Amino acid sequence: MAKGFQDNFQKRRVLNGYFSVVVSITLVLFFLGILGLFLLNTQNVASHFKEQIVMTVYLKDSAKDIEITQLQKKIQLDPATKKVNYTTKEEAAEQYSKEIGEDFLEFLGYNPLLNSVDIYFNAAFVNTLSLTQTKREIEQAGFVDEVVYDQPLVSLLDENIQRISFILLLISILFVIIALLLINSSIRLSIYSKRFIIKTMQLVGATKSFIRRPFILTHLKLGIMSSLLALGAMSILLWEVDQRFPELKLLEQTHSLILIFGVVLGLGVGITGLSTFFATQRYLNLKSDAVY
Repeated sequence: MAKGFQDNFQKRRVLNGYFSVVVSITLVLFFLGILGLFLLNTQNVASHFKEQIVMTVYLKDSAKDIEITQLQKKIQLDPATKKVNYTTKEEAAEQYSKEIGEDFLEFLGYNPLLNSVDIYFNAAFVNTLSLTQTKREIEQAGFVDEVVYDQPLVSLLDENIQRISFILLLISILFVIIALLLINSSIRLSIYSKRFIIKTMQLVGATKSFIRRPFILTHLKLGIMSSLLALGAMSILLWEVDQRFPELKLLEQTHSLILIFGVVLGLGVGITGLSTFFATQRYLNLKSDAVY
């Protein structure tokens, strides 16, 4: 009975050790994968924000319909243009009344707003130089009252996108190093608890490769299991983000997803295999007295 209790205790201890290894590796791989996806999608996110910047062209009341139509066609033919929206002064007044919750036209007695054309640009053309040139060209039309866009925001995007990408790259490299250390530490602790078994097998004549093999196979299985769990968690998170922000089209980026998923799986298997090899090798090379 005592022997059975001891065997159960040892089994639970081993299972707890394996469980902690799987949890540690899964968490590390999950956060590493998410960081990698974010790094690869930095440009897409930046492009998304750039394409939300709007340049508004306010037209004078004296502007003729044909002039407005020609202006819209000219803007649409520009390769920098993503889309164009024309808003009449009546539509603008109705929208503004909804925003403030009251009909300001009754109070003023007239509509002070102007007809306008909203221009959205492709991300590659959203920079201070390109937008300034476009603004000047549009302002040359005599029926244009004013052209406005958020110039400080454009300048901020231009200055910070490259800087943010570089910082994220450094963080990714640092996180990879931390991941290697954490996974290696978890496996070394797992092997440490079996150091007496390793040394006993060696004393009875087992070869080093024979002793290493079951440890490597076991931890490779744990690495694969951890990788699959991490990939499953990443898939759930990606699906949720795609549902909330469909404009980012995360699930359509097949090549990026295959790359990141492959890296996560490769790291899970590669790190566990190498860490197990070196951890077992360390105890195989120790003298019997040093094990204690």
